[in-house]
Amino acid sequence: MAKWEPVVVEGQPFSAGVMLIDKPTGITSFGIVRKVRRLLGVKKVGHAGTLDPFAGGLLIVCAGRGATRHIEQFMQGRKRYRAILQLGVETETQDREGRITATAAVPELNRGVIEQCLEEFVGPQLQAPPPFSAAKHKGKPLYYYARKGIMIRKEPKAIEIYTILCLGYDECNHLLDCEITCSRGTYIRVLAADVGKKLGCGAHLHALRRTQSGSFTVDRALAGTMLDADNALEQLLSGMMTVDQALACANK
Repeated sequence: MAKWEPVVVEGQPFSAGVMLIDKPTGITSFGIVRKVRRLLGVKKVGHAGTLDPFAGGLLIVCAGRGATRHIEQFMQGRKRYRAILQLGVETETQDREGRITATAAVPELNRGVIEQCLEEFVGPQLQAPPPFSAAKHKGKPLYYYARKGIMIRKEPKAIEIYTILCLGYDECNHLLDCEITCSRGTYIRVLAADVGKKLGCGAHLHALRRTQSGSFTVDRALAGTMLDADNALEQLLSGMMTVDQALACANK
């Protein structure tokens, strides 16, 4: 197949579709887009909501102009994440990929203390994008400046945490397992750092998985690893929604 030669579906060149991909860790969201683009032979491919390379889970991928023009609509709705917080260690990026900036002893914690702390973060609030993020400043992402040692502080924006549940706590390794439902634009690593401060020991985001975005759920997604399979195109086409089907799901 030539680089941009579109595949033929039912006798017609591919035009547009929407795919739910379960993004593996270790690859960027654009890396998934690039694989889909080459498989379909379509230049116009985008995703609805970035996941950091260390994060996995639901990525909504739109292929073809008829789908990409609805990306903003597909990004609406509540998000649900499974997050694991590493207590007692703070990092420059507020996640596990950053340089350690501080460590502290973790106090003795029981379920009641943890749940009381988490409950304090439920509700509408203001949250500023972290310096190491894709939020833009003068046309460039903040991480472009942060990697040069220039920390840009953006104005906080309104977000909302609808629920934050403690799923478990590993007291030996100080790993706090949470499920978070939040509004669009919420930075879970900022929340993780704030929870650590509230507990008095600091924290960073150790692992993250997006399980839901609006009405789309990860249990309906294609495994991102299949994009490298011999029959990747066949699997991709079989799991693809039409734009109308995706819009109907988004509007539920």
